[in-house]
Amino acid sequence: MNRKENILETIQMIAEEKLDIRTVTMGISLLDCADSDGEKAREKIYNKITSYAKDLVPVAQEIEDQLGIPIINKRISVTPIALIAGASSDTDYVAFAKTLDAAAKKVGVDFIGGFSALVEKGYTKGDRILIDSIPRALSETSVVCSSVNIGSTKAGINMDAVAQMGKVVKETAELTADTGGLGAAKLVVFANAVDDNPFMAGAFHGVGEADVVVHVGVSGPGVVKRALEKVKGESFDVVAETIKVAAFKITRMGQLVGTMASERLGVPFGIVDLSLAPTPALGDSVAYILQEMGVERVGTHGTTAALAVLNDAVKKGGLMACGHVGGLSGSFIPVSEDIGMIEAVELGAITIDKLEAMTAICSVGLDMVAVPGKTTAATLSAIIADEAAIGIMNHKTTAVRIIPVPGMDVGDTVEFGGLLGRAPLLGVSEFSSEDLISRGGHIPAPLHSFKN
Repeated sequence: MNRKENILETIQMIAEEKLDIRTVTMGISLLDCADSDGEKAREKIYNKITSYAKDLVPVAQEIEDQLGIPIINKRISVTPIALIAGASSDTDYVAFAKTLDAAAKKVGVDFIGGFSALVEKGYTKGDRILIDSIPRALSETSVVCSSVNIGSTKAGINMDAVAQMGKVVKETAELTADTGGLGAAKLVVFANAVDDNPFMAGAFHGVGEADVVVHVGVSGPGVVKRALEKVKGESFDVVAETIKVAAFKITRMGQLVGTMASERLGVPFGIVDLSLAPTPALGDSVAYILQEMGVERVGTHGTTAALAVLNDAVKKGGLMACGHVGGLSGSFIPVSEDIGMIEAVELGAITIDKLEAMTAICSVGLDMVAVPGKTTAATLSAIIADEAAIGIMNHKTTAVRIIPVPGMDVGDTVEFGGLLGRAPLLGVSEFSSEDLISRGGHIPAPLHSFKN
């Protein structure tokens, strides 16, 4: 293809197929901000974030203008705050969340992630205080996101943390009832969390990362969908190859934007996250890709197989297009943020059980799922435990971002607006998991040398 055709194709991908860079995320280590005096620690945190990220938004906007490609979100991820605040004598970390909120607003980013704790093997004092602080922290800030890693393939699942997180999710939703439980939409419970994820709400800056680094998350479901429209009726060999080619083109754009951002900000370029990230806009749906492959509606039989083809081909095409890949890399299947998923729920084509099966394939897990406000904390914990089990048994990241919407039930729809979209409520089992969750303790790490 000659240069003119390349340019025209790129313009078409941006204008008609909603190609965008979903996020440029600056990761900042706060390890050198720890202090026995909480107030001093917060002052160091504010100064470091506002100093390192002061040019992030202007530089991203400059690249947008120069290349003509939208960069939807500019974000910051920081070292899990439980590791930093734990050095202080504070008994409540809400003030740390407010410091993150203030720093993020000062530099103009959309979200800041890292009000987080890693408790897959057990709690430190800082972990306990941070998790106890999450409901108030998310209800009293606007751009702070939180995550807790409760399991890993090497450590097993911390069932005490699972039990606690069900209560934390419910309390967070209740404290933000006036916005449909929006606080819970900014909280993710992970298994096998990764250190370099540029997507919210689960982004944090891992301790193995450099002092500061820039990651890029691409998008582009519309591009893949449009490519598949041209091979209607062809075999899956052709489908897989077509997706690989489309993913390559999408990822090259991410590599270019990341390289430019890295040079202009004077910080190392980290990774490109290959995830296909949908939006509630028409034509920007992962669900529509699966339906283009041949399922009448996402959620019916065959959906999981179609998702497997998509995820694998996206990774294979993207790997060739950039120097370093990381993050979550695959396909997101959030309910509220994907018009095809919203429609499927409204039609009764997809259930929470089918979503759970799809999370064995997709890049994360149960994402932006709204359930009745009466759902018990034990049931929320049991859903978290199921997802964590899928993750640790299959060596992959899984997560739960679930919103028990106060005052709403199946048949209602909660509106979050913007990229968070709207979510028709999904039903959950009426049968109790109370006895299972109340056991607590630790589920041992799985054996992987004797697989079947």
